[in-house]
Amino acid sequence: MNYTEVMTELESLGTERTKKRYLSEGAVEPVFGVATGAMKPMRKVIKKDQALAEELYASGNFDAMYFAGVIADANAMTEADYDRWMDQAYCYMISDWIIAVTLSEADIAQEVADKWIDSGEELRMSGGWYTYCWLLGRLKDDKFDTDKLSAMLDRVQATIHDQPDRAKHAMNYFAYTVGLSYVALSEKAQAVAKAIGEVTVVREHKEPQVLNAYETLQKDLDKGRLGFKRKYVRC
Repeated sequence: MNYTEVMTELESLGTERTKKRYLSEGAVEPVFGVATGAMKPMRKVIKKDQALAEELYASGNFDAMYFAGVIADANAMTEADYDRWMDQAYCYMISDWIIAVTLSEADIAQEVADKWIDSGEELRMSGGWYTYCWLLGRLKDDKFDTDKLSAMLDRVQATIHDQPDRAKHAMNYFAYTVGLSYVALSEKAQAVAKAIGEVTVVREHKEPQVLNAYETLQKDLDKGRLGFKRKYVRC
């Protein structure tokens, strides 16, 4: 499938209900409103196509940008490529659900994510923390440096309430994810989550969102989900 064929198919798959939901979460026109599951048949046909992914991402259409992440060749992208994509990210759904998910399948994931976390830019910070969440939820624990993750938990506890809203959200989810998916630091992550308590995230045109990683984590641990890993993170 080429660019025109993909765009035509995406447009045909869009629904007003899904479009309204995406717009309410920060997407801006042009948006077709395609449910992520509806993209799977196209993904199976195309598999990976970096050139096509670049065309789709550059279109500025939210659904095309999402599908670009689905078919991107994560290891064909350089740090400069990921930075370029992040430069075009205008909402958390792009930084956290498209770019961070794609980056999490690249060999340079942690290297790039570390720089984004230290960037001081809200969506880069959010994308960096979320990259670790996607990594932790998929890769075996021996792929990580325990001391490094422990220091990141310390950073969350010490600074989360002073961060931009989307960074707060991502850091809160990081504490939850370590507690659920990284067995060696689960107890520490639980202690950190308990210490940070409720995290309030201000959202445009919506009521503030109040997060509590400790309570959510305890519910999942009580269900016996410690060590949870998913097979795939991309659609």
